[in-house]
Parts: sequence; C-alpha cells; structure tokens
Amino acid sequence: MTAPATTDSALDESPATDDGGRGSARRFGTLALAAAIVVGLLLGYAGGLLTPTFTRPANNSAEAGFARDMTSHHAQAVEMGLIAFQRGEDSEVRQIGGDIATGQQGEIGTMQTWLRSWGLDPTGDQPPMAWMPDGAGQVHDGLMPGMATPEEMEKLRAAKGHEFDVLFLQLMIRHHLGGIHMIQGILDEGHDDDVLAVAQTMKNTQQTDLTNLQAALKRLGG
Repeated sequence: MTAPATTDSALDESPATDDGGRGSARRFGTLALAAAIVVGLLLGYAGGLLTPTFTRPANNSAEAGFARDMTSHHAQAVEMGLIAFQRGEDSEVRQIGGDIATGQQGEIGTMQTWLRSWGLDPTGDQPPMAWMPDGAGQVHDGLMPGMATPEEMEKLRAAKGHEFDVLFLQLMIRHHLGGIHMIQGILDEGHDDDVLAVAQTMKNTQQTDLTNLQAALKRLGG
C-alpha cells in the first residue's frame, strides 16, 4: 500500500513535544480561523442577498466588473492572510493575517451574491480592470494593482521567522494600496447605492489595516 503524501497541513498536526503547548494552541487557532472564515463567507452571502434587485447592474457595468475583479484581488489577500496566521513569528502579524483572511472572505461572499442576484456570470468576458477608465494600463502580466507575482508568493511561502513577517507586511501593504485604488474606482464610477456603501466600508477597513500594517513593519525594522 502506498503511504499517503505528506502535506503542510499534515505537518502542522504533528504532536507537540517541548513547545509548552504552542503547537496545540496554533492548531486550535487554525481550526477556529477556518470556522470564522466559513461564518464570514456565509454572512457575506447573506449580506449580498439584502441588496435590492429593482434595478440590476448590466454585465459590462462598473459594479459587475468591480465585483469580479475585487473577488480575485481579495482571494490573494485571503491566501496571504492565512499563510501569515499559520506561519508568522510575530503575534501581531498572525492576528493581522487572520483578520484580513476572515474579513475579505466575507466580502467575497457578498460580491459573489451580488453577481448571482443580478443574473450575471461570476467571471464575465471582459478583461481585468476594463470597468475603470484607466484600468487597462494598470494590469501588468495579468495582475491587478498591488497583487503579488507568482514569484513573490513562492518567496513568501518559503520564508521563515522575521524574514517572513517583514515580507508579508511589505506585500500586504502594497496589496492594500492597490485594493484601495480599485475601491476608489467603483466609488467614482458606480451608481448602485448598496455597492457604493459596501465599497466605502471596504475602503475604511483597508485604510485601518494599512495603518496597522505600516506600524508593525516599522516596529519590526522592515
């Protein structure tokens, strides 16, 4: 019989030895975060269902483009946040990572529910950022503003300790700056009141995150 392949999650579940229970605490925290992400996603779907459908944004509207593109943008932030929560050496880095992962997963649920309630495809046929007047010129190698490259993501996954914490903070700061730019785009171009209200909340949250990310990076000497 072939032995099952070993994964990172399997390694995370190895018995704690002399770590004073930190391994068990981290595993419990990971499970709690996973549950929080599921709850956040469900709440996001529920929030999206509250959006009135008297007037539905069209397939090529700014609202539809924003919902699709920001879903993809958020998905990378969720992945980075989960990695930070699991791998970060600094306790604040782990907390920030967990908060970003849960919060943005819930917003993904809201945006995907919008698209479904509007009767629109979750991906669409428009190129990224086509909904913004200057959007096409901001996509580089298929990546929207602030997104980490595949090479940067691999570097993040391989990093450890202080190096990991600093790299995560640097990448997430850039990611949030790009995200805020996209959010400002829908605030400028959008017309749906509910989408605009959620977008403003997103912007406020990410600006607060930025303050915390930058303070943590300064504290860690990055």
